[in-house]
Amino acid sequence: MELSEKKTEFDALGINVAAMSYDTDTINSKFADRYSLTFPLLADKNTVHVDAFGIRNDSYAEGHRAYGVPLPGVFLVDGNGNIHSKFAEKYYRQRPAMELLIESATRMAADQN
Repeated sequence: MELSEKKTEFDALGINVAAMSYDTDTINSKFADRYSLTFPLLADKNTVHVDAFGIRNDSYAEGHRAYGVPLPGVFLVDGNGNIHSKFAEKYYRQRPAMELLIESATRMAADQN
């Protein structure tokens, strides 16, 4: 995964990386093992955070197996829990450009100093 490959760049900026899924801890653990993730994969099983951040993919009706799935995206959150940047895509196969994330993380790190 591209995020794992770039984690050292985020680390150098003092930025911690984590991912969140609406899957269970067990599913997330298997996924993390399969792809050798080097960052935590958090479970939002009841989609509390998905709904709070307004990133629910509304393409799936209640009852569909993918109901509750979030739009793929990234939040850069500072040490005080404030959202610095939000990147979300409409389609699940798309991800925010890593260069854009690194650029925004660099600005966030500079703002923290």
